[in-house]
Amino acid sequence: MAEANEARQSVESLPFEEAMKRLEAVVEQLERGEVPLEEAIRLFEEGMRLANHCGKKLDRVEQQVEMLVRENGDWVKKPFGTEEDMD
Repeated sequence: MAEANEARQSVESLPFEEAMKRLEAVVEQLERGEVPLEEAIRLFEEGMRLANHCGKKLDRVEQQVEMLVRENGDWVKKPFGTEEDMD
């Protein structure tokens, strides 16, 4: 249990770019299929923590991004929204 908490804390302290690089490395290892089962399970769990961490960071950034749009000749700040949000 202590190991899981330490692993979670170490993932949460990673900057986005480092977490993505580590996630890519984990995926490559798993795709090669050359690791023993126990190691594959550990890598899968680490990958899930990394993917979750990256997703949360992206969600926070998306909430902070604003667009500058021109309305009636003036530049106006608007919250950034995806096409899905506009539907």
